[in-house]
Amino acid sequence: MPANLPAEAKQKWQEASSARNPKEKIEKLREFLSLVPKHKGTENLRAQVKRKIAVLRREIAEKKRKKAGKGGPKFFVEKEGDAQIVILGSTNVGRSSLLSLLTNAKVEISEYPYTTKEPTPGMFQYQDLQFQIVEAPALMEGSTDGGPWGLQTLAAARNSDGLLLMVDLSQDAVEQFSMISRELEKARILTREPKARVKIERKPVGVGLRIVVLGRLVNCTSKDVEQLFRGYRMRDATIKIQGEVSIDDIEDAIFESTAYRAAIVIANKTDFPDTTRRIEQLKSFVGEKLKIVPVSCKTLTGLEKLGSEIFKMLDIIRVYTKEPNKRFPSERPFTIRKGSTILDLARRIHSDFYEQFSYARIWSKRLRFSPQKVGSSFVLEDGDTVEIHMK
Repeated sequence: MPANLPAEAKQKWQEASSARNPKEKIEKLREFLSLVPKHKGTENLRAQVKRKIAVLRREIAEKKRKKAGKGGPKFFVEKEGDAQIVILGSTNVGRSSLLSLLTNAKVEISEYPYTTKEPTPGMFQYQDLQFQIVEAPALMEGSTDGGPWGLQTLAAARNSDGLLLMVDLSQDAVEQFSMISRELEKARILTREPKARVKIERKPVGVGLRIVVLGRLVNCTSKDVEQLFRGYRMRDATIKIQGEVSIDDIEDAIFESTAYRAAIVIANKTDFPDTTRRIEQLKSFVGEKLKIVPVSCKTLTGLEKLGSEIFKMLDIIRVYTKEPNKRFPSERPFTIRKGSTILDLARRIHSDFYEQFSYARIWSKRLRFSPQKVGSSFVLEDGDTVEIHMK
């Protein structure tokens, strides 16, 4: 990522970020590109901006089709349920079969290649949670560079909460996984949690810059970070830094060019011969950082494990709420990140609960007795029931 863009380019990027509609944003992004020097250090940045422009164009086209009442391929799938999970893979690996078996979606299952031409959603019930499973059009070599359906597929992956990377054990599973990984890497979508995490939250004018360092800045200081943001005319934001982060990592986050999505590998067609050897080859290649779940959409083998594996992949917990003076808690839980506190839950429910929080009562299997009165910093675990009291 270039650390020395011209001041005019930085100014134009801020204008693009502040643009209120896709058409205006495209215009500003084009002007930004014209100001970015062309050399090896800016190749990734230029490619990322061009993809962003292409996505915005498709978004405009989709809105026009909807307004005119016309059909056409969908580009984005609106999120529903507790999390959105996208199935990625090359053609004929069994993506449509998996979606059909897990959800209520009506899909066309065919031996012909590239049957799926738009993201197709369905709802998957796991215990008291609902996961939205989306089958994306097939990935292929060159999808990131504008191959057929590539933009739809990668936009769906970036918009998701997690990914199912599907491979076919009747063929070379290692090569299939390698292709998926290459395309995601080129699109700056990571499936392995990076050491450096930077989150930028834009704030209303007048709030100022707030830098929260939860990790460690490498070869730079908070003052350097502040100067970088002021160089991009960004004066009102909260910057949260986790892990070991350099100034280049922070500048990369300004362009929103890298996204991390948790993933598991679905190895389909275990009913074929010689799949044990291919699973071992795949495990050796993938390593221990990504879970591999062998399944057969034909014999239904292994599908019973998918709900729990998706739940673990998302790194979430279920928390149930109870109103004061009510006997029973809610039937539907809130889903929040592991390690979240009572105050995080209060913020998720409503700003009033967060701003006027007094204390909470909690019922939990891990406590010696329940309920217990706790404060805002109490860390929640899966299955806890919480009763929040306000001032």
